[in-house]
Amino acid sequence: MEEKTKLNMQMYDPESVLAPLQKLNLMDDFLFDAATVDLETCKIIIELSLGITIRNIVWKEGQKVIHNLPGNRGIRLDFYVEDDQGQVFDVEMQKRNEGNIPKRTRFYQALIDAPMLKSGERGFDGLKPAYIVVICGFDLFGYGLYRYTFDNRCKEVPELVMGDECQKIILNTKGKNDHEVEKALVDFLHYVEKSSEENVPEDCDERLKHLHKKIHQIKMSEEIGVSYMKMEERDRLIRDEGLRRGRAEGKAELISIIRKKASRGMAAADIADWLETECGEVERILELMGTYPDWTDLQVAEELVRRENVYEDQA
Repeated sequence: MEEKTKLNMQMYDPESVLAPLQKLNLMDDFLFDAATVDLETCKIIIELSLGITIRNIVWKEGQKVIHNLPGNRGIRLDFYVEDDQGQVFDVEMQKRNEGNIPKRTRFYQALIDAPMLKSGERGFDGLKPAYIVVICGFDLFGYGLYRYTFDNRCKEVPELVMGDECQKIILNTKGKNDHEVEKALVDFLHYVEKSSEENVPEDCDERLKHLHKKIHQIKMSEEIGVSYMKMEERDRLIRDEGLRRGRAEGKAELISIIRKKASRGMAAADIADWLETECGEVERILELMGTYPDWTDLQVAEELVRRENVYEDQA
């Protein structure tokens, strides 16, 4: 495996491998995932996010994926850990405002809680204190706060906390209330958005400086750089395939019409005139239908798209 990695790295120029990594920030999924395989990094992120100090953390059963009942949706967690006091922490990174984040945290809480209780266990004391943290690159609620903390309270008696020991914390890298929160949080969130030396103030929390050293090590790793380039290439191929598939499905509708018109005896020129399209395109489609009479409309469309792509590549 190590030999294979070395061979893969030899195929890339070091400068071209490292350059894309330098542009990444902790807000980006790849860098956040690469950084949070390290427990110490996870601990720093939790402490700076919540303004707390914890002694030690361990992976929560090594789980990144929590399954639901068969046929029901599960979840993939960015990182999920437990401290030495039995508190559990789920931390998620959200670069764009996509999906219903409040309801997402509700769903995450349900699936995180469920495995804590064994079948037949009496009572609910086995449910551990839980923190669900979502670090957002936008202000989800529009109040300009760096941190929004939610717990279940009584509407009639606002100071009455239900006591279910689950908090949901939404962080905002674009907060404006600098003087109302700890400086360590402000510096950390600015660093999450722009993870570079310039965003590590001289007077910042020592934990942030330590975090930056770890991020710098990742950004200088050729092995991680190669992994990132391969992921980008896979994503590009998937996008291209999606576009190709979309083009084919669009053409399949046109081919279906042409097939029906041709079956009624219409000539290619008449079909083209009726569709207000080029006669040459109709002729190519009819030729493919004749060559492959058993093909579906989608199969004919996919072959047409394939030939168009070859022509475009040669042009």
